[in-house]
Formats: sequence, structure tokens, C-alpha cells
Amino acid sequence: MSIHITPEQLTHINQQLAQLTPQEIIRWSYITFPQLYQITAFGLTGLVTIDMISKMNLEVDLVFIDTLFHFPQTLELVDKVEQKYGKSVTVFKPNGFDTEKQFTDVHGSLWETDDLKYDFLVKVEPLQRAYKQLNINAVLTGRRGSQGGDRSNLPFVEIDHEFNIIKINPFLTWKFDQVQQYVTENSVPYNELLNLGYKSVGDWHSTEPVADGEDERSGRWKGKAKTECGIHSTSKYALYLKNQALGEQQKAA
Repeated sequence: MSIHITPEQLTHINQQLAQLTPQEIIRWSYITFPQLYQITAFGLTGLVTIDMISKMNLEVDLVFIDTLFHFPQTLELVDKVEQKYGKSVTVFKPNGFDTEKQFTDVHGSLWETDDLKYDFLVKVEPLQRAYKQLNINAVLTGRRGSQGGDRSNLPFVEIDHEFNIIKINPFLTWKFDQVQQYVTENSVPYNELLNLGYKSVGDWHSTEPVADGEDERSGRWKGKAKTECGIHSTSKYALYLKNQALGEQQKAA
């Protein structure tokens, strides 16, 4: 990473950003960090981010991790976004695979048998590749504190020390209703599954509609003790890689 931020600077930055609007945080990020990208799965907050960036005439490229297991509605939304905003989305897929069938022919229902390995293959490794190939320094995310889980304690700016990436969360203090209101008032294209109760959309095999009163991400990995897929929770995947390497060494010996 070509940008160095001390802990003291990071604390000061977060204190100052708490006084700004999401638009102001996005503009500040654009001015402050070279090689700024938006990593998005085209969730509702990510779509608001795209719309705001467009309205401010900023050049921030979009990266989409296609796990090969997205809902058809999500893939359709990618096309809608490209058409509406005139932006090309850079897509990264699991290494060596182009289709869901290709992946399951080799690994079967890996999300059921080894979800850590699954998340690494379809999300973490493609993201690592994106960071390296595009020389990314900083990313805008759509994470919000009101989404619950690990996100309730997020700062506006954090450093992912595993990937050496700066992550900016402009909508940290926004609630779901605020995001939805912006989408409606600005005619932002959104995932049609939202109308069926899916407030947060991931892979088809691990996403369910959300009941009234539940956290908006409660439909993700229902019944499992996890709230993040690996894109935003990287330390356990670093350990996974270390254990994999150790296993290979033992086999070779």
C-alpha cells in the first residue's frame, strides 16, 4: 500500500468524518486516496453510492465479485446499472471457473460441506486478485452500522491489514429506511428481490427473505454463526491459507 496512516491520524479522520454527509465523505475519499474503487455486490446502499458518484461526476470504477451463485435478478441489475450510468463493471470470478456448473462439477455443494473453503474460493481469492491486478489502494463499501452483527461497531475509515486496503464506509450512520427513500426519490435501479422481502442479497443458496422486526442481514446464512462472507472479514481466511500451506508441506514431506 502506498498510503500510510498512523493510528492517531485514523482516529482524527474518523472524528472529522462523523460530521459529514455521505456525499461529502465520498468526495473527500476521491480527493484523498489515489486508486479508489467501489467494490459492490449491488446491494441497496452500494447502488445509492453509484448514483451519488454519478451525480458528482466522479470517476470511480466498479468491481463486482461474481461468485457464480448470484440470483438471476442480481446479474440483471448489473446490466441495468451499466446502461443507466454508462459505466463498465469489472467482474472477477472464481479462478478457473466461468459457470456454476463448472464449479459444482469439481467441488459439489461446497457451501454445505466446507463453507470456509467455499467463501475463500468464490469471494476472497477473486477479491485478492482484483486488489492486485487493479492496484487498488482504497475502496468504498456499502456497510452500515444498522445492518447489525460485526457492522454495528464499524468506523468510517478502517485499514484491512490482511489485504493492506483502506476501506471507507460513507453510509455508516444511515438506516435502511433512509437508503430506501433515496432509491425511491432518485429512481435508482434496485434488485427486484427487495420487493419480495430480501433486504440483503447474496448467493441464492444462503439468502432468505427477512421477517418484520429482524435485522436486514438476518436472511444471510440463516441458522449459522456467521455475519460476513470473507470480503470484509479476512483474518480467518489468512489463517485458512496458512493451514492450507502447512498441509501441503506435510504432504510433500
